[in-house]
Amino acid sequence: MITYEEAFRRVMLYTKDFGTVSVPLMESVNCVLAETIYADRDFPPFNRSTKDGIALQFSAFEANEQTFKIEGVISAGLPQQQLIHASSCLEIMTGAVVPVNADTVVMYEDIDIKDGFATLHTAPREGQNIHVQGSDKKAGTVLLEKGIRIAASEIGILASVGKTSVVIRKTPTVCVISTGDELVPVAQTPKPHQIRTSNVLSLQAALIKENIVATHLHLQDDKPVIEEAILKTLQDYDVLLLSGGVSKGKFDFIPEVMDELGVEKVFHKVLQRPGRPFWFGVHEEYETIVFSFPGNPVSTFSNYYVYFSPWLKNSMGLGVRDRFVILNNDVEIHPVLTLYIPVILEWEGATLIARTIENNGSGDLTSLAETDGFACLPPGDTSYKKGDQVHFIPSK
Repeated sequence: MITYEEAFRRVMLYTKDFGTVSVPLMESVNCVLAETIYADRDFPPFNRSTKDGIALQFSAFEANEQTFKIEGVISAGLPQQQLIHASSCLEIMTGAVVPVNADTVVMYEDIDIKDGFATLHTAPREGQNIHVQGSDKKAGTVLLEKGIRIAASEIGILASVGKTSVVIRKTPTVCVISTGDELVPVAQTPKPHQIRTSNVLSLQAALIKENIVATHLHLQDDKPVIEEAILKTLQDYDVLLLSGGVSKGKFDFIPEVMDELGVEKVFHKVLQRPGRPFWFGVHEEYETIVFSFPGNPVSTFSNYYVYFSPWLKNSMGLGVRDRFVILNNDVEIHPVLTLYIPVILEWEGATLIARTIENNGSGDLTSLAETDGFACLPPGDTSYKKGDQVHFIPSK
């Protein structure tokens, strides 16, 4: 049995690149950008007014002009206009191109307009209220580096440079597999000895947040059936996520089946709670990665975020960064096991505080609704105290 640190290290050795694909712009939301995006022109592409008001020549004000004849009105979307007389002005709207011969915009709040003339009642600054061409980015400069997750702000930038399609990192194809005769579909009323399938639906929901629509396969506790089905999924998918069938029970066939199908066991069993029976392996020929989690709900849920989620981030080129929180209460330590303690996060001033959640062990599915993530507590001789900083694994 290996430590959590060693298990995590071994999982990360098997991160892999699944290639790239071009998708329509709006299908790239939450995906990982796989191309560098350059400015196709200056940003902004012209001197634009940042206020509604009048555009004038500052030198006219310096020559003691206070009142300016209005030559016309410029709206956003019009080609660049021209200010004909230095002693005149043009009304201008926000976003409009600043006219030739004008270099200052005075907003309506600082002028009075009467009978076609605008009179200043505050002194302007030269160049005020103008967003200068190229002041954000010059044409040809980098706007977005590849390897970032595309959010709403990135969509706006991609649209601004005309990217109707975007090259993104491909996500792996995933099959989520549940095992056990006790499981029935969600829509079915379970008998007293049965429970509704829930673990794999939690996994599928978590995968949707990663832009992965996983296939779900349920297998009864029948070794030949399990073997036949697993062989096909090994051939058809990049990743298998299993829940159940890896402990020491008479019907826990997964480790034996994986061995018979040529899946190399990287490790089985980790010094951790929950999820001690976690099994991880790879099929070299089919290049399929197998995460086989224990079947208890909290075990499946926590081990997904402890191992699979960072593995996926590394495979997508995002990398994994350590996060830390401050404990809000004392927590008993285990002498040999790393503990994943469900916590709720709360802000106290500028400090992120983790309050532990009471639960009834790895079978307590309902406690997960409150959980923001897990405090990861390595083994030791002394308990963790309120105020200690600990490693945090987010699940939301």
